[in-house]
Amino acid sequence: MGRNIRKSGKPGLQRNDASLWSDIRELILEARRTVARGVNAALVWTNFEIGRRIVEHEQKGKARAGYAEEILKVLSQKLTDEFGRGYSVDNLERMRRFYLMYRKSATVLRISSGETLPTTHHQKSATVSRKSPLKFPLSWSHYLLLMDIKNEHERRFYEIEATNQNWSLAELRRQHDSSL
Repeated sequence: MGRNIRKSGKPGLQRNDASLWSDIRELILEARRTVARGVNAALVWTNFEIGRRIVEHEQKGKARAGYAEEILKVLSQKLTDEFGRGYSVDNLERMRRFYLMYRKSATVLRISSGETLPTTHHQKSATVSRKSPLKFPLSWSHYLLLMDIKNEHERRFYEIEATNQNWSLAELRRQHDSSL
């Protein structure tokens, strides 16, 4: 009766119904983008916290380099056994380096009101399930690329631009490679 029937026999949308479909489609797509950003932020924050815990453990542990290497090997094996890929010794070292590089970063250490958090070894960390005051606006892949930039001012410039311009990883790489 009021439906537009396609040749396949399935009901179709009339023209005035198309905007409803379009609105709902956009709602679903935005929800997916929001979920992806949330998952990514949790991943980056988790990697930051893993790095922090490794650094704090090293500071309390033995000073020998061999000790730290052995701990990372054991930790890597245990994490990989339980959680799968992503916890190689190399990745754990990247997480450690990420923490050391970004623990005082103005773009990372902010709370929602815009205040900068102090970084102390006595600062309690939130669990992943709680809302973290730390903000990581970029993906883990973005940070991996940024950590390869040795000059701190240059790295900071690209971090700010990637955040403000919403650059994809490919765009960040392109901008850096073209020496923006």
